[in-house]
Formats: sequence, C-alpha cells, structure tokens
Amino acid sequence: MTDPHGPTRGDDPTVWSRPGNGVSSAPPQAPSESPTGRMRPADVADTSAHQPPPAPYPSQQPGYPLNPQDQAPAPPTEQLPPREPYPPVKTKRRFLRDPVSILLVFVIVVSLVVAALIGAELYARHVAEGKVAAAVECEAKDSASVSFGAMPPFLWQHINGDYTNISIQTAGNQLRSAKGMKADIDIRDVNLHGNANSKGTIGALDATLTWTSDGIKQTVQDAVPMMGAFITSSVTTNPSDGTVQLKGALDNIAVKPQVADGGLSLQVVSFTGMGFTLPRETVQSTLDAFTGKLTKQFPLGIHADSVQVTDSGVTGHFSTRNASIPADQTDPCFGHL
Repeated sequence: MTDPHGPTRGDDPTVWSRPGNGVSSAPPQAPSESPTGRMRPADVADTSAHQPPPAPYPSQQPGYPLNPQDQAPAPPTEQLPPREPYPPVKTKRRFLRDPVSILLVFVIVVSLVVAALIGAELYARHVAEGKVAAAVECEAKDSASVSFGAMPPFLWQHINGDYTNISIQTAGNQLRSAKGMKADIDIRDVNLHGNANSKGTIGALDATLTWTSDGIKQTVQDAVPMMGAFITSSVTTNPSDGTVQLKGALDNIAVKPQVADGGLSLQVVSFTGMGFTLPRETVQSTLDAFTGKLTKQFPLGIHADSVQVTDSGVTGHFSTRNASIPADQTDPCFGHL
C-alpha cells in the first residue's frame, strides 16, 4: 500500500546521493502550504536545495499558527489589584477651574433667583390688589380694578409696610345708590404700621367722581318711588350757568350742584309745574335727604372739594389727608385688609 503523500526524504535515493548535501539533524520544516495539500517529491527536493537552513525546532513560518502540542505551557497570570477611581473632588475642581462652567453656573443661579423674585412679586401684587379691590367694591357697590405703583417693587413695599401709590377705578355702573357714577381714586403714602384702633394711615387720597346725565335721571327716579318716572323723564346739563334741568311730564326742576357740609348738594334754582311756579322748599328737603345719603357718608373722612357741570353730566373732586384705616371691628368692608 503506497503512501498518499509520496516518498519521504529518507526513501528517495536521489536526494541522499547528491554531493554536498548533508543530513540535517533538525526536524523537518513545517509545510509551506495547507496540511491537506499534496506535495510532489520533486518539489520537496527543490525546496531543500534553495532555502536557508531551517530554524531550530520548533520552527514557525509567518502566517501559520503554532502547533498546540509544541507550545510551552503558559505561566500562571497574576491578577492586578483594581485601580482606585479618581476622587470626585478632583473632577469638581477641574470643573470649577473652567471659566465657561463657572459662568454657566452663575447665569443659571441668577436666572432662578430672578424668576423666583418675579413670581413672588406677581403673586403678592395679585393678592394685595384683590384685597383692596374687594374693600372698594364692598363700599362702592360696584366692581373695581386696583393697581400698585411699579417702583419700588411691591415685595419691598410689603416688607416695609409702606406703599407709595395705589390707583383704583370703579366700573361706573353705580357708586352706592347713585346710578351711572364712576370713581377714579389715587392713593399715596399708605402706612400699615397700625395699632389696636387703626390698621394704619393714608397720607393722601384724591378721587374724581363722574356722574352722567342718564345716571342722574335713573337715580332721581329710584329716589322717588312710583312718581319718579313721571316727574323726571329727561335730564339736560347746562355748563354755561352750571345747572341741571330735570324735566317731567308736568314739571320742570332746575338744580345747581354745589359743595355743602363736605358733600354734594343739589340746590333748587326753579320749580314749575303745570305752568305755575311752585315753592322750591317742597322739593329741596327731598333732594337734601337724597344727596346726604349719597355723598356725606364716605369713609376715611373723604369730603367734597369742588363740583362742575359738564356737557355729559357732573364731575366732583373729593379728597382726604392723613386718614386712619378702620380696624376690623369698626368697618366690615376694610376688615380683611
């Protein structure tokens, strides 16, 4: 039975009989091709003649793996201790040494502080404006809008208890029982360092009251039940002589708004009915009682300073100085301030 790989070097007489070729004591060189490839005897001889002497056993040509049987056993590996992580302090220090990081942190902190202050400012303003508006609405019997001065900030005013300016406007539907009357109020220098009898003081309060002609007509009609619509069907103002004409089906009353006893008074100039002149006293007492309830009982010592007849109605200026804010038990409208 023949060898499938062909004759070996020891079996080939032609190789051993060539002059100049000695027998090498080194083991045979590793094959240059795949172990499964077939080599011819002539190729083996030609390779032995031209290649340099083989390397000491075990030999290894580049590109081929070592024989697992020829490799020496690997020495046992030594396990190195785990490296300790860098302390977080060093990373923090490196972060804080970066100018951009420091600037970013500073901007974020400032932004959060500013946002918190703005939110607190808006919330405090909203609460305070709501409380003042509720007190005004309770007193005026009409809806009102309130705004505090922009400077200094409201939080600073609230902490100190001193408010520089407060603006109040009513809707103009009515002021107490006066239909069609609107109030524009400017309050300055409010001090809330009060005591048992007062919650504080108001340095100055100036109010402009506007009473429309239609509002005057509705007010007079409500003041005289059943006969109001009959005796006052229209109202006409005369700025030239400062009078207001109240015209009805059978009468005509001319009144002149004036300031009397700190309030607004309607003085009867003329009174005619069915073409005859009637005594003014017959209606003067009724008008005095009406205007007394209307303007002579304002809180905080508010009183009338001047009154003027315009094309659209009547305008009056009211004011007070160094007024005491009532305590809880004395005025229910200002009790929750």
